[in-house]
Amino acid sequence: MGTLYYGDVATPIDMEDRTLAHIKVVIATKLRRGESFTLSWTHGPDQEVGRSTVWLHPSIPLRFVFDEPEPALLSRAWVEELANSANSSGGLLIVPEPGAETPAS
Repeated sequence: MGTLYYGDVATPIDMEDRTLAHIKVVIATKLRRGESFTLSWTHGPDQEVGRSTVWLHPSIPLRFVFDEPEPALLSRAWVEELANSANSSGGLLIVPEPGAETPAS
């Protein structure tokens, strides 16, 4: 489980290392260009039901912490899907990896 620390937010954002690696690429690309945008996600099973959104801006401190010492292999399709989301009016929405199995309901 990786962690995203953003600004002085009291509660860090926890997510799987693989997800964090993919959004890191998208976030770094957008911030390097000086672009601000939102990041939204659905709360995990160990959190209160709901979703959250933060406004990402190049002047606000940001740190990515990964549990795994080796970087994840990135899926180009997932990075592209996340980047398209980040470039939309809805901002970067964490969506499941394309082709990843979803649990049966």
